[in-house]
Amino acid sequence: MDGIIGRKLGMTRVFDDEGRATPVTVIEAGPCPVVQVRERQGPQRWAVQLGFGAVKPKRALKPQVGHAKRAGLDAVPAVLREFVVTANEEPAEVTAVSVAPPAPGQLVTVSIFQPGDFIKVTGTTKGRGFQGVVKRHGFGGGPATHGNTRHRKPGSVGPGTDPSRVIKGKRMPGHMGAARHTEVGLRVVRVDSERNLLFVRGAVPGPMRGIVAVRKQGGRGRYA
Repeated sequence: MDGIIGRKLGMTRVFDDEGRATPVTVIEAGPCPVVQVRERQGPQRWAVQLGFGAVKPKRALKPQVGHAKRAGLDAVPAVLREFVVTANEEPAEVTAVSVAPPAPGQLVTVSIFQPGDFIKVTGTTKGRGFQGVVKRHGFGGGPATHGNTRHRKPGSVGPGTDPSRVIKGKRMPGHMGAARHTEVGLRVVRVDSERNLLFVRGAVPGPMRGIVAVRKQGGRGRYA
């Protein structure tokens, strides 16, 4: 497994041996039981469904209760997320153990990450409601003085006679935030297996105590 479900706890800073401070986001990652394993299209590809947290059975959906019961879990997970797992074909001598997916009921913990790993975090951004173009898209607005009355207006939204319409994709005022977003290139600074905490260099989308999905990412990241 190269992914886990977590909850954003907030931001702080950690110090290295030389006293340099690093801003980090603290994520409570796991433990996540494997709820379901399904085969995906393609060789040695599986969709692994993980659970996080717990909820009373009477407050859960019937499919959630059924998934937990079939997996042999004592509690019904409050959050379910699916991760695609592909068998590692390197080296060539692949054993059955190295390519087998995790079994239902098995726990995935934060120990799958190591300091220095690059990850990508998916969450729901903070909702900002209906906003104008200055805040939503960073427009500069109009002149500040000399009789101007359109300080934070978008200005012209398109040509006139031809094509006589607003082009698709034009940046306009509208609903801002509350959307799915993936932040890539983040680096793991510290892993606390005893408290199931992950310290990540940089900012993570979403409010405090928001649910996030953490996945490993190959290559170099933004905070190398």
